Amino acid sequence: MNSSNLQYQQKTERLTDAFRMFNELSENLALSYQGLQEQVAHLNSQLAAARSERLTTLTEKEKLASRLQQILAALPAAVILLDAKNRIIDCNDNAIDFLGEPLLGQQWQDIMTRSLLPVPDSPHERQLLDGRIVSLTRNHLSNDAEQIILLSDVSELRTLQDRLAQQKHLSAMGEMVASLAHQVRTPLATAILYASQMSRPLLSETKRLQFSEKILERLQYLERQVNDMLIYAKQGRLAMQGFSLRGMLQHLAERMEEFDGRFFLDNRVGGDNIEGNQDALRGALLNLLNNAIESGAGVISLKAVQAGQAIEIRIQDDGPGIDTSKQSQLFEPFYTTKTHGTGLGLAVVDSVVKAHKGSIYCRSVLGRGSVFVLSLPILRQDLGLSSAGIELVGQENHYEAV
Repeated sequence: MNSSNLQYQQKTERLTDAFRMFNELSENLALSYQGLQEQVAHLNSQLAAARSERLTTLTEKEKLASRLQQILAALPAAVILLDAKNRIIDCNDNAIDFLGEPLLGQQWQDIMTRSLLPVPDSPHERQLLDGRIVSLTRNHLSNDAEQIILLSDVSELRTLQDRLAQQKHLSAMGEMVASLAHQVRTPLATAILYASQMSRPLLSETKRLQFSEKILERLQYLERQVNDMLIYAKQGRLAMQGFSLRGMLQHLAERMEEFDGRFFLDNRVGGDNIEGNQDALRGALLNLLNNAIESGAGVISLKAVQAGQAIEIRIQDDGPGIDTSKQSQLFEPFYTTKTHGTGLGLAVVDSVVKAHKGSIYCRSVLGRGSVFVLSLPILRQDLGLSSAGIELVGQENHYEAV
């Protein structure tokens, strides 16, 4: 074979190889293109599904947002949203109705000062300028940066509660009247019996004096029962005025002169003129002292001290004490451990103390006596501290320093 033929053959082989490679590349490109088409179709399908899902989600969120807006608008409460700096960033229409405008962008504390008045003895309630009572609830959102405030109109609920309390009070008054009728009948009959005997011409002077003392004792008992009833009926509506604390305690000491045991009075309140209802307080303290006497106590002490801007009065005895299970019921109306009694005495004491915005509690141990502690925030600002005490011993009717 000559050289020209050999070269032609080599070119032919190279051309053949080139066409073969081209065909292989073409097939690979065709396969790759087909794969790309399938991937594009798959991605388009996924994109369409995702778009459809997103549209569905957006539609649901729009419906949810619309529903929430409707709920907020329909809520009979004011909803206020605060940012981290306690500025109002959103609110519903009721918030504007309750608090007035402007609201958005305002400091919440300024709005409270402007539109919300405090309600006595109710820290979670406020009074609107139009007289409505609202409850105030404040909570942090999950991000802890924002807060939501809810103001709910509870005026009608308060009215219903007041009516219910009035009905309970009337019911208690009816029960009290029935109980008092029984308690009054016996001492009244006894007093009438003794009074009828005093007109007998042959009655000795000694008997006449005994009958007079019995009549006075029964009448004093009736007076205490009637006073208790009147004070309980007032339910804290007591007239407050200035009076002498020392004079009131002196009166109690004089009343305790008939006590057969030992009575200690220790007044450590330096000032004398205080605000309160003297008759009601004196009656409440006499109730506690009489209870101690009736329990069989031989030693009773009354101590008055100044505790900040309040008077603390402590009445302690060495009587038989009160069972722990009964102490929680002591101040309930008509609860009594006595055979003869209305169960109104300690309820009256509690009512008087609450009328003075004070508190009372009892500590007692069986066999070791009882102590009742009254805290009465009724002091004037000019009261100081001193130490002065007296002791009244049995029937001897004299005072000793303690």
